[in-house]
Amino acid sequence: MKYKEKIKHFLDKKSDKQKIIIIYGPTAAGKTAMSIDIAKELNTEIISTDSRQIFKYMDVWTAKIKKEEMQGVKHHMIDIVEPDYTFSVWEYKAEAEKIINKLHESWKIPVLVWWTGLYIDSLIYDFDIPKVPADLGLRWELEIEAKEMWNEHLYNKLVELDPEYAKELHPNNVQYVIRALEVKMLTWKSKADFRKKKVLKYETLFLTPYVDDNRQELYNRINMRVDMMFEQWLLQEFKKLIDMWYSKETFAMKSIWYEELFDYIEGKTSLEETKELIKKNTRNYAKRQLTWFRRYDN
Repeated sequence: MKYKEKIKHFLDKKSDKQKIIIIYGPTAAGKTAMSIDIAKELNTEIISTDSRQIFKYMDVWTAKIKKEEMQGVKHHMIDIVEPDYTFSVWEYKAEAEKIINKLHESWKIPVLVWWTGLYIDSLIYDFDIPKVPADLGLRWELEIEAKEMWNEHLYNKLVELDPEYAKELHPNNVQYVIRALEVKMLTWKSKADFRKKKVLKYETLFLTPYVDDNRQELYNRINMRVDMMFEQWLLQEFKKLIDMWYSKETFAMKSIWYEELFDYIEGKTSLEETKELIKKNTRNYAKRQLTWFRRYDN
């Protein structure tokens, strides 16, 4: 069934719950084009669920949608905080739910575009985000450990302590790995234990432009996107952030791609090596995304 036929069926469906549409899929799968098409068709608005597009000044790196590409469709949760602000899932949930409620009050169906699985899950399920106060001493120790022994070491530590929850995270999402370790070490409960039974809060339509029958085509699109990002002044954007006094310690810059760019700036890799590393790591990231959203396929 084509997605427009699915939407028609969804709109006709009787439900006591409010409705939302979620567009999901791996990096470079075509989610943006689909979301614009649907939002225009339904005269509604789009909510980004990208944990990096919330940050200002990071346009090329996050493949942030340009104003002209929005085609007049209003977008939310983009460019809302400075790169050094530690933005939590709880804060995202609180802000995004306000927008969802406002759209529902206007008889509009929100369109959520998936990039960060934890953000999506926090919105669509009854989900108790653990209000475990930060232990700054423990957090500092874990951050030092990450610097001295690399991200993979810290991630493997989480795999030992909380293997099921570790599957939901990428090793380079250091902040999330540290928080998961912090919760586990302080409460001896997994962050997953704070979730209620996964019952959808909304009548939800899941749509994806990605068909998992040609993985090589997806990888080719990822490679092309990375090349395009460098053509679109990715390095210049990165250097501008450094000139603004943001560094490796900045919350938003501890992530996939920026780690490779720091190595290039420090002379550890050539430009071509950097591009190839980013392509490789992005392909690996897409594999993890595919694993995550198989739950939505079901």
